[in-house]
This record gives sequence, structure tokens and C-alpha cells, in this order.
Amino acid sequence: MFKINIVCTGTLKEKYFLSAQSEYLKRLSRFCQINITELQEQFLPQNPTENEIKNALDKEYQQLLPYLKGKILVCDPNGEQLTSEEFSKKLIKCFDTNNIITFVIGSSYGLSSKIKTNTLISFSKLTFPHHLMRIFLEEQIYRAFCINSNVAYHK
Repeated sequence: MFKINIVCTGTLKEKYFLSAQSEYLKRLSRFCQINITELQEQFLPQNPTENEIKNALDKEYQQLLPYLKGKILVCDPNGEQLTSEEFSKKLIKCFDTNNIITFVIGSSYGLSSKIKTNTLISFSKLTFPHHLMRIFLEEQIYRAFCINSNVAYHK
């Protein structure tokens, strides 16, 4: 069975996000084993300097390291933008050479440049809250499996 890890900075607290995540994890269980790892976001002052942001992102990167397994796909606005069909193909191609895919979602200030040496994917040029991005990612992973399995959901 396919294994997918989603490693993200920050936790879901709102009932509506938790409910949406629960639904997609339930749907995905027929296609893959999925694991969500939530890491603590670094505290930053109200108006942080560029250096404070960089240091916080580097500390968050250090927290990520133990969870980076298999093929790493980093969610980043500067990454490759794909259609759902292209994302589906990319996912299956990754599984051709790896038994685990790990997606990384950063905190509200993004991710350290150190993690961006991996494959970057973008879901839009728009900026989304990292909590919402997590739900988008889970939905797109589900959609990708539906596309590859010829399940009618994706249309």
C-alpha cells in the first residue's frame, strides 16, 4: 500500500478544519496509509525582522529533519503549478521509485531555504493560510488517487 506523510508546521484547532481533514483521511484510507505530523511553529514578535524570520524558519527546518522520508514534495508558492491530472501523474511517478512520499507545508512565514532544495509544488500563485493549504493538499491527494483509479469524483 502507498504511504504518504504530511509534515506541517502548526496545528489544526478549528472544528471545521478538523472535520474536513477527518473526511479526507477517511476517504484516502482506501488508497494509502497517510500520516499527519504537526510540528510546533516558532514564536515570532508582532513585526519580525528578516533575520528573526530566517532564524525561526531554520529552527522549524531542524524539527522537520527526522520526518523527511522517501520522495520529498514541498508545498511552496514558487513551485511547479500542476493541473489535478498532472499532479495525479506526478504522484504515481513518485511511487514508481519510492514507497513513501512526504509532503511538507510550512508555517505562516513559509519554509527555510534549506528544505527548498527538494521538489517544489505550488497549488496557486495566491497565498493561503497553512491550515487551509493542508486541506487543499489532502483533497488533491484524494483527487489524484481517484483519477488514477477511474473513480468519478474528480469531474
